[in-house]
Amino acid sequence: MHAAELANNQRSLCRLQDNSPHLLPRPLRVMFLLTSLPVGGAETLLAELVRRLDRRYFQPEICCLKERGPLGEILAAEIPLHDKLLSHKYDLRIWPRLVRLLRDRQIDAIVTVGAGDKMFWGRLAAKRVGVSVVLSALHSTGWPNGVGRLNRLLTPLTDGYIAVAESHGAYIQTHEGFPAEKVFVIPNGVDTNRFAPLPGTAAIRREIGIGVTDPVVSIVAALRPEKNHELFLEVTARVVGKISNAKFLVIGDGPRRLPLEQYAAAMGVSDSVRFLGTRSDIPQLLSTSNVFALTSHNEANPVSILEAMSVGKPIVATNVGSIQEAVSDGGTGFLVPPGDVVAFSHRVVELLADPLRAQAMGAAGRDVVKARWSVDAMVSRYERLMASIYLRKSDPAAPRWQPLDDRIEAEWIGSAMLVCR
Repeated sequence: MHAAELANNQRSLCRLQDNSPHLLPRPLRVMFLLTSLPVGGAETLLAELVRRLDRRYFQPEICCLKERGPLGEILAAEIPLHDKLLSHKYDLRIWPRLVRLLRDRQIDAIVTVGAGDKMFWGRLAAKRVGVSVVLSALHSTGWPNGVGRLNRLLTPLTDGYIAVAESHGAYIQTHEGFPAEKVFVIPNGVDTNRFAPLPGTAAIRREIGIGVTDPVVSIVAALRPEKNHELFLEVTARVVGKISNAKFLVIGDGPRRLPLEQYAAAMGVSDSVRFLGTRSDIPQLLSTSNVFALTSHNEANPVSILEAMSVGKPIVATNVGSIQEAVSDGGTGFLVPPGDVVAFSHRVVELLADPLRAQAMGAAGRDVVKARWSVDAMVSRYERLMASIYLRKSDPAAPRWQPLDDRIEAEWIGSAMLVCR
């Protein structure tokens, strides 16, 4: 039943794509709304998207409800970026601020990125202002990013929900209750020219303090609870017990950095782990690695895995979310049950002990990414989806959106206030 619904929805997306961006009467002003822009998978993906949108048809802007973050600072030099609309979780002044921003910037389309406050207030403000296209892009499944009751209530105001893999699309239909006709699958994409195997890693090894022949295992993920870096450090302890010169790179930053550094010390692996924080040279760091690991409790379609595969690295990952759509167990890497430190460690040791097999898996992974996970295809699908919805609504014969009823709006805001208390 779910597969049939998803197939029907994919046919619906194909029909929408018949209206390509060149039919737009003018460039659309598109606002991407999210909490902040640290260096993480979903955030890096957004940066690729806004940079590559065809400026003849789309004029992107970004709004970070809280601070910009490191990636936000970079993007602010390239496109209009707005921030600090929300001072704390229960700050209801976000409502007039966001309404004013969307109105002043004359926004035609809004894409909320992730669940939570931005998804609720972004869609509500968009309908107050009369934004033509209202989309919500979701990049994970379940805790800690469940959609929640208030956000589900705004389904009538939403033109579409964007999932990042087929199984993710099925998940948000089944578990979040979104109607099939509003769920669109746009797989994540990778720039395979930038993320490619790079020769000559001696210099970067010297910089981060690892030997020329030391085997390296890396993880690229924001330091948040759902990424389960604790498991990565537990794997470190087990692998170092068998391969004493193995080194482990933790690439990314976040609120759990200090506790994780303390955990590494408690595990006795501080000398084997490098906490590298936010880096702009991830392709080079991945090229230095022998194995890429991802230990998450939950994921949708993690960009970091696609980037590592594009660089030609074998993967060891927990079998959660849509990871199995990218990683072929035994073909391009290994999938293990979530939280299973014994199985995870065994697979890492297996690959480090057999470099030829690891290289073959990595090469197969790069072929898969080049064939299936193109960043250009991802951008094109976003462009066509936004253009199609806009053109459909601009058709005089199409059903017209009614202005948001003040009474209904008041009920939604009142519900939010009750939750805030």
